Amino acid sequence: MKLHSIRLKMMLMLLSSIGITAALLIILYSLSTLILSIPAINSPLAWLINNIGSEPVMMLTGIILFFASYYMTTRWFVIDLQKIQIGLQEITAGRFDSKIELKTQDELGSVASSINHMTEQLNAYLEEITHGLREIAKGNFDTEIPVYSGSQLGEVAESINQMSRQLHQSILEERYAEKTKNDLITGVSHDLRTPLTSILGFLEVIEEDRYQDEVELRYYVNIAYEKAQNLKRLIDDLFEYTRINNGLPLDIRKIDMVRFIRQLIEESVPTLEKSGMECNLTAEEDLIIMADGAQLVRAYENLISNAIRYGESGKIIDITVRSDRDQVSISFTNYGDPIPERDLPFIFDRFYRVEGSRSKLTGGTGLGLAITKSIVEVQGGEIRVRSDERRTTFETRFPKVI
Repeated sequence: MKLHSIRLKMMLMLLSSIGITAALLIILYSLSTLILSIPAINSPLAWLINNIGSEPVMMLTGIILFFASYYMTTRWFVIDLQKIQIGLQEITAGRFDSKIELKTQDELGSVASSINHMTEQLNAYLEEITHGLREIAKGNFDTEIPVYSGSQLGEVAESINQMSRQLHQSILEERYAEKTKNDLITGVSHDLRTPLTSILGFLEVIEEDRYQDEVELRYYVNIAYEKAQNLKRLIDDLFEYTRINNGLPLDIRKIDMVRFIRQLIEESVPTLEKSGMECNLTAEEDLIIMADGAQLVRAYENLISNAIRYGESGKIIDITVRSDRDQVSISFTNYGDPIPERDLPFIFDRFYRVEGSRSKLTGGTGLGLAITKSIVEVQGGEIRVRSDERRTTFETRFPKVI
């Protein structure tokens, strides 16, 4: 048994109470003659002794004295319990910096010490969480609150960290969206203004009769018409791009990619013959994907048009449909001029042209590949490009339906 245990102290308090009671009874018995000589006490005490008996009176007096002494000797125990109760009430009220001051080394002292240690740790962790929240509120989203596993506060800290990361990501996405919108407005403004300025210039020449004859008039009209056609293509492509990126409803169905590509090649034959090119297909049979066929046609038409425009000198377009583990790979390869390595990372950006200028003489609207990328990715696919001195390959991949 521990020297400072509550059991030992309770036993000592009990023995002390018995000893005090016995001592007081002996003293009272010794002073009984003197007490009976007091007139105010003599009569009632004599009556009790005569009617009840001296022994019952002594027993009753002993019981009263025992409880009184026991109450006095255990008073410190009650005071310590009250201190613990007050401390717990402070903690319940959220004042974690409060301490329970107990000097005893018994179990109650251990309980108080454990509570104080718990509140110190809790208060320190809450201060760390509070500091982290203040930093996050200042915009320092890279602040990480320490996470202590096995603790509900640790779960709170982890939730705050996750919230901070998501908030940071949302802000970055919002900034990127704002920048994208501004870039889009800038690009559209430039690409609309260029042909529009030319159209207005030629119409002004016609309006002011600054042409020599009807031949020159028709020349100006044809140029204005071509510029207007370019402007219409740009507006159509821009509308298509924004429609896809704003959540175009998709009609997802199973598509046999070999049959799909064969039909696409057949529809492209007139354009290929006009450019003096031919298309070869290498394919594995029974490769099925889930996609919107109408949108996929638009994406692959862009890739074929791109191969014709920039690979005309190579005279051949090779299309390969093959299985690669759990994916279906569709590749479009032309043998024209390569794409410079510095341009490859930006080839799918809006209004980006490899020519290094915004001229429409060799390039399109600058939206074709951006539209293709959006169509492929919105249907769960991916697209990439490789280019070297011999060939340029655009490859799309979709999950294979087994």
